[in-house]
Amino acid sequence: MGDLVTLTPAAAELIRSLRGQHGPLMFHQSGGCCDGSAPMCYPAGEFRTGSSDVLLASLSVDGVDEPVEFWISAAQWELWKHTRLTVDVVPGRGSGFSLEAPEGLRFLTRSHLPQPSPPTLPPHPPSPPSPPSPPSPRRSCTLGRLDVAFTPSAPQGSARSPRGWGAGVGVGG
Repeated sequence: MGDLVTLTPAAAELIRSLRGQHGPLMFHQSGGCCDGSAPMCYPAGEFRTGSSDVLLASLSVDGVDEPVEFWISAAQWELWKHTRLTVDVVPGRGSGFSLEAPEGLRFLTRSHLPQPSPPTLPPHPPSPPSPPSPPSPRRSCTLGRLDVAFTPSAPQGSARSPRGWGAGVGVGG
């Protein structure tokens, strides 16, 4: 299924910086209103989560000793559960409640649909041999004392000749 939440390198770098300034961190994916549905970064435990929130990930960030939890409200997750989320950073001022606001950067969640695994196809049987080239308008051969001649007859698929060729057999001498 893959990770529900991932980080871009820029987001990981900002998290390391914020961790150095504020200690352990957490995210809560906002549902809108004044913070514009941005992921909000707080000191761990400062934003109270409860039974109406879902822990989507405990993110491992190089250079940060503890995992960074990523939460979302259960109601919002119901709407987004078919997506995967990537936390990124863009220039601009974040919400006044999120720790990155004074940095001139803001966290941004990018959502995308996961790519389905390509179907596993059964092995293909060998291709059938190519059909023989149609015979020339008249072919003949001798089988013992039988002379066999093939000549064009009715169109292919007709009741008279399903292949479009008729055979004449005569006794040779």
